[in-house]
Amino acid sequence: MKLYLLPISTRRTLLYCQKLNAPTSQKQTWGDWVQSKASRTWADWEKKDDGWQKKVVNYGNYAFRRIPYEEWGLKSVPPLSQSRREGELNGSEKVEVVYPKSLLAMDKIPKILHTLATERESLHKKRLIWCFVGMPLTIPVGIIPLIPNLPFFYLCYRAWSHYRALAGGKHIQFLLQKNLLTLTPSPVVDEVYADQKQPLPSTPQPTTTLKAGPDGETFKTFDPSNTKVPNPDGETMLLSQANGKKMTQALDLPQLEVELERAIWQVETAIKESNKEAAGPEEGGSSSAKDAPKPDEAKSHEDKKSQ
Repeated sequence: MKLYLLPISTRRTLLYCQKLNAPTSQKQTWGDWVQSKASRTWADWEKKDDGWQKKVVNYGNYAFRRIPYEEWGLKSVPPLSQSRREGELNGSEKVEVVYPKSLLAMDKIPKILHTLATERESLHKKRLIWCFVGMPLTIPVGIIPLIPNLPFFYLCYRAWSHYRALAGGKHIQFLLQKNLLTLTPSPVVDEVYADQKQPLPSTPQPTTTLKAGPDGETFKTFDPSNTKVPNPDGETMLLSQANGKKMTQALDLPQLEVELERAIWQVETAIKESNKEAAGPEEGGSSSAKDAPKPDEAKSHEDKKSQ
């Protein structure tokens, strides 16, 4: 399999796992079957023109977009089964880490992977427990006829999601402990970043929770192409939505597009919120006053309405 490390901003990096050549002899687990069945059902509901299925899909996609991209990244890493463990230890299954050397130093890659694998571990454990606690509380909803117990299914999905994120993180920790990763800088990825038009959104303060300390500095990227990005001590976007699509095309990974789109949107939104908080209510008030019509314009508008 291949692990991709793609910086979204100067402080945040997306992890994505591409699974290669899954052995045909490997039996499909019940978890894989349930996931496949749910994906097909969801795709069928998306094709509906209207009805409650379509509404569920719309609300569901809205909620999915807000699940942290870090969680989606860990979920893309397959759990460490016994057969996979043996294959990785004996060398029959190679694990390659693809990254842009223009932005990330090779000696930082293991630390970045370790942080991505462990920083949200306690959160996923807590949320997993709360999902199980909440499931029995949704039983009364199942009494309602003709409507599926959506809260129960949502909690089931979130429990599975947290479990898969934990399993993906454990797999990465295993690979790091056994030194089974092959680090491969990618000129293709570097070229996409080099073609990114500047300036992109930035903020004086990092939006990530790792704002200080060694972990925060681990994720700090190089200055791309010596462009002297604004707010070097804060956070600056490194990819736009347009270049995110170019990245998926350059790597020939169409399934990566939705992951990049989600991650870029989340980080862009965090930067905008950070700038809004830094500006304070005064600027918000002046902006509202600026957008409001002038008295003469308002009077003229009223005269036209009366005519």
